[in-house]
Order: sequence, then structure tokens, then C-alpha cells
Amino acid sequence: MKILFAIISTLLFSMTSVAQPAPKPFGALPSDRQLKWHETEVYGLIHFTPTTFENKEWGYGDADPKIFNPTQFDAEKIVTALKAGGLKGVILVAKHHDGFALWPTQTTNYNITASPFRNGKGDLVKEVEQACRKYGLKFGVYCSPWDRNNPVYGTPAYVDAYRTQLKELYTNYGELFMSWHDGANGGDGYYGGARTTKKIDRATYYGWDTTWAITRKMQPNANIFSDIGWDVRWVGNERGFAAETSWATFTPVPAEGESKTVPGQLDDKQNPFGTRNGNNWVPAECDVPLRKGWFYHPEEKDKVKSPAQLFDLYLKSVGRGGALDLGIAPDTRGLLAEEDVRSLEGFGKILNASFKKNMAELATITSKQTRGKAFSTKNLVDDNTKSYWASKDDDHLPEIVFDWKEEVEFDLIRLREFIPLGQRIESVEIASFENGAWKKIATATSIGAARIILLDSPVKSKKVKINIVSSPVCVTFSEIGFYKKSEF
Repeated sequence: MKILFAIISTLLFSMTSVAQPAPKPFGALPSDRQLKWHETEVYGLIHFTPTTFENKEWGYGDADPKIFNPTQFDAEKIVTALKAGGLKGVILVAKHHDGFALWPTQTTNYNITASPFRNGKGDLVKEVEQACRKYGLKFGVYCSPWDRNNPVYGTPAYVDAYRTQLKELYTNYGELFMSWHDGANGGDGYYGGARTTKKIDRATYYGWDTTWAITRKMQPNANIFSDIGWDVRWVGNERGFAAETSWATFTPVPAEGESKTVPGQLDDKQNPFGTRNGNNWVPAECDVPLRKGWFYHPEEKDKVKSPAQLFDLYLKSVGRGGALDLGIAPDTRGLLAEEDVRSLEGFGKILNASFKKNMAELATITSKQTRGKAFSTKNLVDDNTKSYWASKDDDHLPEIVFDWKEEVEFDLIRLREFIPLGQRIESVEIASFENGAWKKIATATSIGAARIILLDSPVKSKKVKINIVSSPVCVTFSEIGFYKKSEF
């Protein structure tokens, strides 16, 4: 009888020890390139063309190429300043609306070889790309579809030339993490001396499906950015923040009176919010210039955002599941102004110091709803994006408790879902155990790639509980962290 009991016990133990299957995916899912984009979090968008030397925001397309002469240009100094600021990538405006190309393109004479830069033999795109590779930043390009210099803009010949420009950029500058396309299209310009206004049908002129098929073929890891998004959507403002609730899933809605959505032609009021259960995974990029404008203007020396302002924008962009795209403007020397460098350095110090120590690593973490050993609560603090904690299929509203031996103090809480399986959580509540009872200290809605909550005041506690309030399916987390914000 004892032998039979032992056999039965062994069988029962074996049955309960069988590894639990992973949760089923939910809703629209990110691609591999989008997952890498989420990891980038903060990157820069560099505007530097003859427009800089004209002290304008938009060039008309008639600037003499000879004015582009940044005699002290140093890509490495710019890139290292961005790296010190915590940026992980750079998008270079290789051609803005003025039509001036920063590389020796074969498609137009209005390019860097017509300037004194490097004695007419320069390639500024290459210099920035090489500096990014050297210092470990990702590299991407912006090539404006609107061209205020090109005389054939508005005809099929220009579309062919534009696609050739993209092919040159896709071929000669290594792997790109983004291909960035502005929504500005058509209007007044120089157009080779015509000085006229050209209007195009944005829904059909560029043939975006064909144009972006080139991107997919030549740069399969490049995320395509546009207003409505193919991989990444515009957040709907140029102030650098998403809505309090911002879903990574998105179904674009056409602008009033339009039958379809095209770049620059949509109802972008929903962009800050996304679409719960949207058709596609299209997270928000929150773009904002470091200064007042996208290009350098000497009179805006006192308009540089402070490190504290940048950190606030970080919380409202990256901390709401998106990314922060920070506009960077070299001056006429070809360098960043000292005030820009100081602000970036301060921002980087706040970021590094604030998230250096995750107090969750010191806690005993438990949950009665844990799916199984492979999905242990230990995965929440292992600094591995590939591992995650998960609840059982029937447990849509699990609780996770963090218990410390000694009291800890924090005012930043960072939650990360395991987004390869979708954005699942709709709302969460966080409570601290104080004076023998649970006290609510924070709530949040959409989580996604990251949700960072800054408390009104620091909390001191030995026990904290994460409680899922609403989710249509079982829950996943790749990380939960408690931190103390650093002051600059």
C-alpha cells in the first residue's frame, strides 16, 4: 500500500509540475522592429540645412548653397552630447522642405557638393552615421517628400526622383532604425525659380504603398514614421507628450470629408490616445524641439528646455508607452550651443540617477495567481526583457505583493507589460500597507511598453500591492520597479 501511495503521489506531483503553456497573444502585436524601437525610448531629430544659416524655421528652397559652411562641424561632439543626455538614437534630416540634400545625391544639383563644406566633397549624412556607429547610437533618416526647390515637384518625375533619394539613403548608410516622413506636402516655393504654389493630391501623388515597399525591401528593420503611422504614429502635437491613457494599438480615422487616411490627411485628434483594440500596433512618437524651434535661432538662447522639463516630458512620453523624439539644432558653427549641451547632460544625469536602483530587487515578491515556475515573480526583477511574469488564464485581476524587511522610500513606479503578447491591462491600482491597512497611492490605465508613475510625494513602506482592476484576459508583466527620483 505504501508503494502504491508513493507511485500515486509521484504521478500527481509530475502532473502539477508540468510546465504551464505561455498565455495566448491578445489583440494586435508589435513586430520585431517595433520591439527594438520601444527599447530605444529617447532619440534625437537633427535639423541642420541652409535654413540654419538663414535663421528661418522653413526654407523656401531658394537659399544659395554657398551659405552652408559650418566650418567647425563635428558629428562626434554632437553625438556624444546626445549620448550623455540618455538618447539612444539619431534621426538626421537628410533633406528638409527646402530640398537641400546633405549627401552627394545624383537626383539634384541642390546638394552638399554645391556648398563650401569639405571643399565640395563632403557627405554630412555619412559623418553623422559614422559617429552614431562609433558611439553606439542607432541611426535613421528623414527625407522630406515636399521639395520647395525641385522644379518638377508635382509631376511624376519628382516621385521617381524622391524614391531614388530614398534608395540612395537606404543603400549607403548602413542599417537604419527609422525612415521618417513628414506630413507637410505642397505649397509655395522656389521650384527652380518659378516662385509659385504647387498643390498635389496627398492621397495619390506619392504612391505611398509603392514608396514604402522600397523601405520594407531595402531596410526591413527601419520603422516607418508618418502622421497616421505605419510602424510609428505622430502623437498629434509637437509638445512632446501623449495622453494619460495612450494605447499602442491604433486604427486611423480619415479627416472630415475624406474617404481614406493618408499622411497629413487624417483626424489626428485620436493620435494622443490611440485606439483600444485597434487594428494594428502603431505606438506614439512624442516629438518636441529642445529649443523653441526645430532649427537653431540665436535669439532663442534662453528658450532651451531645462533638465527638469525634459524629465517631465520623458514621464509623459516614454512613461506613457511611447517614445520621446527630441529636436536637436546645431548652430552655424556646426556644433551644439553650450546651453543645449548643459541641458542634455543634466537630463542624462537625472535619468541615470533616478533609475539606477530598483528597490523591487530587495523585496520578496509573491502572487497567488502566478501561472507557473516559468513565469515566476523573479522574472519581474531579472533585467531580462525576454522573461516575464504571467497570471493563470482565469485570473484576469491578479495581485502582486512586494514585501521588504526594511522600509523603503520611493516616488517613481515603473510597470512594463510583456508586449510581444499584446497590450492587455486596462487599469491598475497600487496600494501601500500602512497602519494595518492598505492605502491606495496610485492608479493608471494603459500600461504597454512602459507606464511610469510619479507620485505627488515620496512613500515610505515595507509592503506594496499591485492590483489589476480591469483586463479582458490574463496578465503579463516583464518588469515592475520602484525608484526614487533624483534632483538635478
